[in-house]
Amino acid sequence: MTVLVWIDEGTWRASVDAARAHVRAGDAITLLHVTGDDVAEAAHGAFVGLLGRGHAERDPGDRVAALSASAAAALLDAAAERLGRPAERLRAHGRVEREVVRAAEDADLLICARDGDRRPGPRSLGPATRFVVDHASCPVLLVWPGAPPGIDTPPPHPSSP
Repeated sequence: MTVLVWIDEGTWRASVDAARAHVRAGDAITLLHVTGDDVAEAAHGAFVGLLGRGHAERDPGDRVAALSASAAAALLDAAAERLGRPAERLRAHGRVEREVVRAAEDADLLICARDGDRRPGPRSLGPATRFVVDHASCPVLLVWPGAPPGIDTPPPHPSSP
C-alpha cells in the first residue's frame, strides 16, 4: 500500500502521528508539502508594477520563493524525523488543494489533518482541506490536530426563523 501524508505547517505533527499509528511497517510512505505560489507572485507583481523597472536582481518574489523552498525542506526533514522510518519526500508548488489531489492520484491512502474550527462540523475543515476531502481519488484518513473535541462541543444549534 502507498500512503501519502500531507504535511502542512499548522497540522503536520498530527498527520505524521497518524501515519505512525495506522500505517503498516511494509507500506510505502510519501511526505508531501505544497507551497502556494500566491505570496511569491504577489511580491513579484508589486515589484514589477511599482519598483522593478530595470532591476530584476532585486525582485522580492524570487527571495520569497527561495525562503519558501527552504522552509518546506526543513518542514519535510522534521516530519521525516518524527515519522522515524524511511519515507519519500515530495515538494510541490501551485494551488495547494489541486496539487494534493494530483499527488493523491497514485496513493492508496491520504492522511491529512483538520485545519479549521476546533469543533465538529463542516467548519472544522479549511477551504483547501475541504477541497481535498471532496476530490481525492483515494480514501482519506482525516485526523484532529491534537486531542479531538469532546461530545459536549457540538456546533451551536441553528436558530429558528
